[in-house]
Amino acid sequence: MTAPTAMQPVFLHPLADRNGVPSALLLDAGGLQADAVPAGALQELASGSMSCYYRAGQAEAVNHMLDEAGWQPLPADKVHHSDSALAAELPAGAAWIEGDWFLAPPPKPVGSQAASRALALKLVQLVSADADTHEIEALLRQDPTLSYHLLRLVNSLGMGTGRRVTSFSQAILILGRSQLRRWLNLMLFSSREADQRSAMLLARVSVRARAMELLAKAAGHDKPHQEQAFMAGMFSLLGVLFGMPLAEVLKPLTISEAVQQALLAREGELGQLLDVVEAAEHDDLAALTRGLQALQIDGASFNQIQTEAYLWMQGVAAGKAGSPHA
Repeated sequence: MTAPTAMQPVFLHPLADRNGVPSALLLDAGGLQADAVPAGALQELASGSMSCYYRAGQAEAVNHMLDEAGWQPLPADKVHHSDSALAAELPAGAAWIEGDWFLAPPPKPVGSQAASRALALKLVQLVSADADTHEIEALLRQDPTLSYHLLRLVNSLGMGTGRRVTSFSQAILILGRSQLRRWLNLMLFSSREADQRSAMLLARVSVRARAMELLAKAAGHDKPHQEQAFMAGMFSLLGVLFGMPLAEVLKPLTISEAVQQALLAREGELGQLLDVVEAAEHDDLAALTRGLQALQIDGASFNQIQTEAYLWMQGVAAGKAGSPHA
């Protein structure tokens, strides 16, 4: 744990391409210092699967540092902002979409989509209750899309086994129940192929969950608390995913009182962590500064956490993420 400093936090955001797929990162930092984020971290982000941009307006030394790290200035006319559903037609010159358009309610599911949503909700319930493996496997067999995405994610882990995972039972043996639980929940966001919001929701929830886990570690909490922080971040967007009140989604789930209080009332230490990541999502410097001071986490540490969370998100989005061990 470190004493807070005045170093300016860096705000990072994924940008969607014209199809709504996260394909770039945007760095926002009006008062960014040249050493706010280590050059190696910036280079690592820029060498990932997403293009990296910064908004114009930084000091010349900062612009030079970002250019050297592989980041590019983003002209204002190349990005379109939307906080409502993604428009069918975008401005001709816009290459990227920013904003919270993917948090808009999903279309009302019909037919097979409604059945798939019901199965996904049931899967969340079974996983949160630590149900028997055979129960979860039987449910997955009812929806090939869910099964496919689970195996795709597990095979992306690179666990050093030298073999492909082809069954749910193999996945459990390799991952263990704790890691499997987090990948099953990630898989829910990646498997909504009929939902245009799905890819950006996966990006947001990946960053949120990983950042909360790393913040819990930086605040001095133990491994079980870090795991709870990750799951709280993951569950926090289930209401958005399913187009239902979060309280309704959580009602049948077996989750700890601490996680439930954090999600529904922003109470407790987990509630603090969730407030911090949401402040960062909204570029709310005042709220973010208050939250970091309460956690006794300095700006430099927060920027490193943001960098690691976005690196992990890039891996998840590309299907190449390793198992995070905070």
